[in-house]
Amino acid sequence: MKRVFSGVQPSGSLTIGNYLGALRHFTRLQYEADCYFCVVDLHALTVPQDPEELYQNTLNTARLFVACGVDPKQATIFVQSHVPAHTTLSWLMECNTYYGELRRMTQFKDKAAKHDVVTAGLFTYPALMAADILLYQTDEVPVGEDQRQHLELTRDIAMRMNNRFGPLFKVPEPYIAPKTAGGRIMSLQNPAEKMSKSSDDPRSYIALLDPPDVVRKKIRSAVTDSGREIRYDPEEKPALSNLLVIYSLATGESIDSLEERYRNSGYGQFKADLAEAVVELLAPIQERFRELSEPGVIENILAEGADRAERVAAETLARVQAAMGLVPRHAAAVSSSRQETRAPSSIT
Repeated sequence: MKRVFSGVQPSGSLTIGNYLGALRHFTRLQYEADCYFCVVDLHALTVPQDPEELYQNTLNTARLFVACGVDPKQATIFVQSHVPAHTTLSWLMECNTYYGELRRMTQFKDKAAKHDVVTAGLFTYPALMAADILLYQTDEVPVGEDQRQHLELTRDIAMRMNNRFGPLFKVPEPYIAPKTAGGRIMSLQNPAEKMSKSSDDPRSYIALLDPPDVVRKKIRSAVTDSGREIRYDPEEKPALSNLLVIYSLATGESIDSLEERYRNSGYGQFKADLAEAVVELLAPIQERFRELSEPGVIENILAEGADRAERVAAETLARVQAAMGLVPRHAAAVSSSRQETRAPSSIT
């Protein structure tokens, strides 16, 4: 089977955009490929984090993987920092990545502009992302447009190291999810921006754990376009088109059918019905999340996932270290033992 790797940062509560754009595809991919789904907590540290929030967000992100339908018996679910090979290989990646390549990363430029303090980790984290992917000899990586540049860098690093040290890595390809109208879920307050769990405006996204009344309020306050006609037109009516995409993906009803149903309705009725559709979509996810919040449940899933991931990662890391000339730990121990045996005794 082909192998798929994807990581999600625990930088906030996952949104309906994360579910419709990624997690729902994960639930299908797990039966078509050998899937590794990782909570990339180390990536979150590239910008300041509250330790307690990061701890809870990491567990909650893993819970939502499972609550949204990822089966830990079918896919490997784990936390990035639980597999130390990620950081070890990351350093080897950095030593084979060029300064100019990292400077060109648009994600670095965008994030650096939003923070007063810019860390070295924010600058070099594409090398850690490359390590995440290459450790598992990944065939395909689900990526959005904002991460496509990083995957291209990962491919460049893999090919560079393969050329220099021999065949160490598979060169991963992007996984392109089946196209839907709209392509991705946009902000409820600014349809020109992608819906983001890290947005400073909580009205701009619907979190998967938002209570029903919060969902209804956010959809009521979602921006709309001029005119009252319910039609899909991303150029002329981007805000309404985004809501139609959410409605269609949440219910499975086509956009053409929704346009026909609300042909003689205003925005009020459309939004009210959309809110109820989203509430219904989220209800079983939230119920499963509560079950996974019982003490020890998600922790045991993550421990088993880390064990499986570590076995695969260790093989790749050992091969890379040997190719680059690093002395393996067991060989160092044997060498030290032999030297002690051969050394003349200083005891008189």
